[in-house]
Amino acid sequence: MNVVKTSHLTKTYGEGENQVHAVDNVNLVIEDKEFVTIVGTSGSGKSTLLNLLGGLDRPTTGKIEVSGKQLENLSEEELTIFRRRNVGFVFQQYNLVPILSVYENIVLPIQLDGNTVDEEFVEEVIGTLGLKGRENSLPAMLSGGQQQRVAIARALAAKPAIILADEPTGNLDSKSSQDVLGLLKQSAKKFNQTVIMITHNDQIAQLADRVIRIEDGKLFDIRVTGGDWS
Repeated sequence: MNVVKTSHLTKTYGEGENQVHAVDNVNLVIEDKEFVTIVGTSGSGKSTLLNLLGGLDRPTTGKIEVSGKQLENLSEEELTIFRRRNVGFVFQQYNLVPILSVYENIVLPIQLDGNTVDEEFVEEVIGTLGLKGRENSLPAMLSGGQQQRVAIARALAAKPAIILADEPTGNLDSKSSQDVLGLLKQSAKKFNQTVIMITHNDQIAQLADRVIRIEDGKLFDIRVTGGDWS
């Protein structure tokens, strides 16, 4: 089943000679429960594409369907609600609230949406990501790798249709990067999540089920890697 589908998706900035096609006529289908990485050089359009798929930006032309919803047709309020309920974000910056505990950070988006926290599920996510015993810790008491695990747990906790990760290991050393990515893959598989991750590291990209390369806003190479989910 398709969880993401774009049709002739374009995002243009500027006018005339200064016009830049950050995303240029992209047609893309991502299946439910896939782990997909997007690679490309700096300025290739990776982050713009991810922002469009997550409803953080609107296309100039074209269509974006996520979990059965046409994002380009939604109002700003509808788009905000859709993101909160259907998209989990993991960024290079952990974006944790410093005065809230690990547990409070994880459940904050659920509470902001006015929903009841599935405490059993959240505890399972916490255990899977190796955060057991850290629930009451503040972010400043954690290492960078641990903070990124909290960010991943926060993205998983609301049971979104897709998880979008933008260079989630960019601030981590190689050992922490491997640990975090392994846990992200393990968690996504365990909880039946679809993950779309940007990385500039081709070696990391090969861990995914599928690698998509973008340059100058165009998709020109899609490789099936058969990533090892063990």
